[in-house]
Amino acid sequence: MLRRSLFWALGLLVLLAAGGLVVGCSISAPKYRGSVSDHFNGETFVNAGGVKAQEGMGPLLKWMLNRDKGEWPEQSNLPPGPKPPTRVGRGEVRVTFVNHGTFLLQFDSLNVLTDPIWSERTSPYQWIGPKRLRPPGLRFDDLPPSMPSSSATTTTTTSM
Repeated sequence: MLRRSLFWALGLLVLLAAGGLVVGCSISAPKYRGSVSDHFNGETFVNAGGVKAQEGMGPLLKWMLNRDKGEWPEQSNLPPGPKPPTRVGRGEVRVTFVNHGTFLLQFDSLNVLTDPIWSERTSPYQWIGPKRLRPPGLRFDDLPPSMPSSSATTTTTTSM
């Protein structure tokens, strides 16, 4: 009896979640309406040159399984770059590429770290996810103090 009740409760929960997803997607934003241009026909956007976009997951999965990944050598022995200054002065800008999507932006006495990642893998878990092929361009301990960070994706920022 308990098993049957749990089954129905779970089924109802799945239906409610699916219904909420459908309703949320349909009312989430108004459809764009604008003037006709070379790549907007008044209702939908089109690619330049008449190139048709492939829709759905099928073409993506086919590409992922059949693509030629090419050679991407691991470069684990590269030395880190020089330690950046603690701050740069007013009107000065310094951009340091760290690795992946991580940059150290220094301007007007402010330090900002974008999309920080120092872990071995781009994942919250160290046993799954894309593995780092080269070390970060800066050592974690060489980062300037008190930095706000901006992360567009979920990343792990642990010292190695």
